[in-house]
Amino acid sequence: MQQSDLNGILLMNKPQGFTSHDVVAKLRGILHTRRIGHGGTLDPMATGVLPVFVGGATKAADFAAAQDKEYVAGFTLGYCTDTQDVTGEMLRTSERYAAEYAVKQMVRRFIGPQQQVPPMYSAVKVNGQKLYDLARKGREVERPARDIIVHEMELLDFDENAQKGTLRCKVSKGTYVRTLVNDLGEKLGTLAVLHSLERTRSGAYELAQCHTFAECEQAMAEGTMQQLLLPTDSLFTDRPAVSLTDEGAERIARGAVVFPRQTDSLPETADTICRVYHQDKFLMLGQVRELDKGGLGLFVYKNFR
Repeated sequence: MQQSDLNGILLMNKPQGFTSHDVVAKLRGILHTRRIGHGGTLDPMATGVLPVFVGGATKAADFAAAQDKEYVAGFTLGYCTDTQDVTGEMLRTSERYAAEYAVKQMVRRFIGPQQQVPPMYSAVKVNGQKLYDLARKGREVERPARDIIVHEMELLDFDENAQKGTLRCKVSKGTYVRTLVNDLGEKLGTLAVLHSLERTRSGAYELAQCHTFAECEQAMAEGTMQQLLLPTDSLFTDRPAVSLTDEGAERIARGAVVFPRQTDSLPETADTICRVYHQDKFLMLGQVRELDKGGLGLFVYKNFR
């Protein structure tokens, strides 16, 4: 196999001190391919699950970024920084002491839909400028709040003497865990910073499935790199699967609508996104749509070639 033929999803355990872009740049050198990207940015301080997309799978990166994530976050009460984590400059301190039961109670209140103002030190753009570029110039601008969902949040441990604790949280796309920690401190009547962050899950992908740079280098040397890559359709296991007949596969390959009789079973709900297969080979994502003449058909939604 040519290395340029590598195709699929590589789950990396991002090391501390690397940006997500750094991981991609290093892998570009290891894998000898330019078709590579990541799905879901992690701060340099953070470690854990970073899905990396290789070959045709790069077209699926946005889907990974949109999925829920799970984190284990270490926090310290009593001070805050300009970045909301320990990498920043200290802004203020607080003598206010928090008891474990109070922290546990307050953490529960964060569960559910809410609005979050993204931190100044973030890649969010306001009027075409990245916030962290403005922050580095000492400027603070108004940031529109964004809708997020905290699906789960629990206090794993808390040391009252050290005022340090650990949270586990499962959150929607675009949630800043350091901002959750900052807001937790404020709601407790004190201040807080994030001192560690590990992403333990991204969508259906878990930390135990992740690889290191050393493992990738070894696989390349042994010619087994493709075996470390997950198939692109592993990202869409929550979507229904549709198999096409030969006629259906020929039609969708040229962008034509596929009719129910050319599939094994077409979902009967319009707008459903499906995994599309032919002879057990994943082709693309398809979308069920209503036809002008009535009934339903299957259309191309996203190709990954």
